[in-house]
Amino acid sequence: MKLQQRQIVAGEDQLPDDMHPVLRRVLLARGVITAAQMELSLQQLARPTFGGIQQAAEILADAVSAQRRIMIIGDFDADGATGTSLAILGLRAMGAQQVDYCVPNRFEFGYGLSVGLVEAIQPQSPELLVTVDNGISSITGVELAKACGQSVIVTDHHLPGEILPVADAIVNPNLPDDPFPSKALAGVGVMFYLLSQVRSKLQALAWFGAARPMPNLGQLLDLVALGTVADMVPLDNNNRILVQAGLQRIRAGQARAGILALLGIAGTNHKLCTATDLAWRVAPRLNAAGRLEDMSVGIECLLAEDLDQAAELAAVLDNINHERRKVQAEMQGTADQQISELLTDLKAHQLPQALCLFDESWHQGVVGLVAGKVKEALQRPVIALAPENEGSSMLKGSARSVTGVHIRDALANLDTAYPGLMQRYGGHAMAAGLSLPRAQLQAFQSAWSEISTDFVLPQQMIISDGQLTAGDFSLRLARLLEITMPWGQKFPEPMFDGQFEVLQRDVVAAKHVRLLLRQKGDTAVQEAIAFNRNVEAFPKGDRGVQLVYRMQVNRFRGRETVQLLIEHVLH
Repeated sequence: MKLQQRQIVAGEDQLPDDMHPVLRRVLLARGVITAAQMELSLQQLARPTFGGIQQAAEILADAVSAQRRIMIIGDFDADGATGTSLAILGLRAMGAQQVDYCVPNRFEFGYGLSVGLVEAIQPQSPELLVTVDNGISSITGVELAKACGQSVIVTDHHLPGEILPVADAIVNPNLPDDPFPSKALAGVGVMFYLLSQVRSKLQALAWFGAARPMPNLGQLLDLVALGTVADMVPLDNNNRILVQAGLQRIRAGQARAGILALLGIAGTNHKLCTATDLAWRVAPRLNAAGRLEDMSVGIECLLAEDLDQAAELAAVLDNINHERRKVQAEMQGTADQQISELLTDLKAHQLPQALCLFDESWHQGVVGLVAGKVKEALQRPVIALAPENEGSSMLKGSARSVTGVHIRDALANLDTAYPGLMQRYGGHAMAAGLSLPRAQLQAFQSAWSEISTDFVLPQQMIISDGQLTAGDFSLRLARLLEITMPWGQKFPEPMFDGQFEVLQRDVVAAKHVRLLLRQKGDTAVQEAIAFNRNVEAFPKGDRGVQLVYRMQVNRFRGRETVQLLIEHVLH
């Protein structure tokens, strides 16, 4: 594994003169070169230029003003849950009195607006269906809904196939030739933009007044921030604006009761909430419901107006997440065993370009997490498959990829070269989902192995923001790095490297290592923590060890100290 220092993007440095030099270096390396780019003001959001947004807004505004029955069709991940909650709260705030939601149980209906789901909701007699974070691949489901007399609006951000659904309107920044500049919006972001246009249409109809005031949709940006971070879409400038605005509401205690409750049960102070907290503490608890049970409990938590009710639902989600961790650990053990057996048969340089793993005991709701863990360990695309249900003839899978291999396009190429192996597939560049008949497993694995020979895998590289000097290890800098920007996908949290002497090492909770370090050439001693590491990875003595780390604020019993979070050990 090679260490490389992040390069500063060429361009004139227009950042404030009094900015901390390390923060300046970090921002310039991420293409932030002006003070305006740091402001992240909502006034700087890209204009709503989606191809179908005005048509969709007119349909929704008409449905609200006529009090038609609106059904939001959500998805069973955190993006879908926040987007569904946003749609319901936003439309109700605008005066819709008959708006409800339905999220398909992944074990019964699978993903999106499926034929089975359309049939299941007919007794409720919806007049308008609005998908959130899904629908662009629901060709037959939309056809059936239209045949049943429903109007359909599709809002999605996933890449479309060659055929688009026959919806009344489609809002998706990733449609071919769509003029909206930010292709990185999450599903919840697409819905936020649509609601803003629905409000404008209703305002033009003089719908709002003293008895029905025009709502401030900015009050729902905490949901947008959570869904955007949870879906791990690239944090381009537009998404950073949305996330930062949501974080400001959360830190001010103005978030939804459900988000505050989830932060609380995760042991996180909302006043200090960061994008990383949303990604690693809140989102997994929300996602767990969709992975193992039903996302409705997650949506109800986000919709809760009462903090006590939200706390009860957050506790349910926390318990489900504990179960998810247990299931994932068992599955990861099986995956590790499969890889170990594979490596026994192959020399290291003969490791396949991509992997396709399956086990009869795996849970379809957790295969994505397993695929992600294996991908990170081996730095190559991974598909993990599980039975749809116990004894089912169908398999459900999740794929996770690495830079340079567009996983959704790879599956499309496989489908073209070997038609009929997959029943369906869809996704993004880095993540995708698929289903196939169990009888096709061996043929699919062979096809996957065959097309993966053309993959160009990236060299395993650790990107660092360089070394810090003794004076840089300060609470001031740690706090600046924590709050100046929301860090995330394609806008990574700063990492630094250095050669350190290990002064002290202690095992914590049987699997973590707490350290006292001194950087070569310095006299100051630094506290550090390395999670899930063997203590022997940190040899004591003058020889030292090269470390790649994040600098963070450690808060314990009202005391704040600088702590280094060890990410990589390079001997």
